[in-house]
Amino acid sequence: MPDKPRHDDRLTLESLNSLDRDDFIACLGDVYEHSPWVAGAAFERKPFASVTALHAAMQAVVAEAPVDARLDLLRAHPDLAGKAAVAGELTADSSVEQASAGLDRLTAEEMARFQMLNGAYRTRYGFPFIMAVRHADKARILAAYEGRLGHEPATEIAAALAEVGKIAWMRLLAKIVPVPSGRLTTHVLCTATGRPAAGLPIDLFRIDADGVRRLLGHFVTNADGRLDAPALAGNELEPGVYEWLFEAGVYFARAGQATDAPPFLDRIPLRFAIANPEAHYHVPLLLSPWAYSTYRGS
Repeated sequence: MPDKPRHDDRLTLESLNSLDRDDFIACLGDVYEHSPWVAGAAFERKPFASVTALHAAMQAVVAEAPVDARLDLLRAHPDLAGKAAVAGELTADSSVEQASAGLDRLTAEEMARFQMLNGAYRTRYGFPFIMAVRHADKARILAAYEGRLGHEPATEIAAALAEVGKIAWMRLLAKIVPVPSGRLTTHVLCTATGRPAAGLPIDLFRIDADGVRRLLGHFVTNADGRLDAPALAGNELEPGVYEWLFEAGVYFARAGQATDAPPFLDRIPLRFAIANPEAHYHVPLLLSPWAYSTYRGS
């Protein structure tokens, strides 16, 4: 297999597209747990213009596979905090993913809860509970168990396969350099006046794995309530958790809008996550002195 051309050990798409079939499978065969047949079939769909396109091709392979192959793919995954984890028999990727959610540091009571839920889930569906846990915590994982145990089998198979796709996406990003096409933008509108919120200061933070906020930039909205350029673009945009901090109180004061003292809304933090660094994330804010809302825009 050729040397990986980047200092961060990820392959470029150009290098990936140049691999022969054996090397392609050697590189991506573990993206779907113990199921190198997915990479083998995806090889026939080269070349790939982006990691997004590669992932879509691999997901299509899974979707087009026979039912038995899809069920075997689900059964190839380990239980969360299960016997394989305790015995140290997880794949490298699964070990990192489970550890990132704290599943390697459970109390005896928590371990018993996971084992009980694992048994109930396997009894009902015949395959392990699967969830993309890299950015989750124990509380969210346990809530997902409880919610999904009520699904009909066909619904749960679809839900589990969707989680397999999320796991595969994150594993691909760890192996392949994404296309620098992504960007992060915002737009602030004042619903009290029906006009753009001009002159509103905004800070952007990245939330590190240990929960520390790291300031990435300071911005001020223009006359249209937008930034003059994307807050992040290209290689600056990385998967992870971010936070806008909108200085609404400064804007209200500058615009001469009546507020309480102190203002009911002053500094508005808005935490969100970026999963696909090749995509456009538009995270706007609609605000008044008494309410605000947001959504994933385009």
